[in-house]
Amino acid sequence: MPSRKSFALRIDAKTLEAMQRWAKDDLRSLNAQIEFVLRESLRKSGRLKRPPGEEGSD
Repeated sequence: MPSRKSFALRIDAKTLEAMQRWAKDDLRSLNAQIEFVLRESLRKSGRLKRPPGEEGSD
């Protein structure tokens, strides 16, 4: 299992509310949704490679 680190995040209220709605729509916790969005953004920008076995096209 990959190691995990915690940190405080400052975020404006409107962005937080939007992320909470999105997380609820996707049946995820707010934390999981933030991680998902960050990971997808990093992957799409070429800064994070897909894990082995997770092939596919966008």
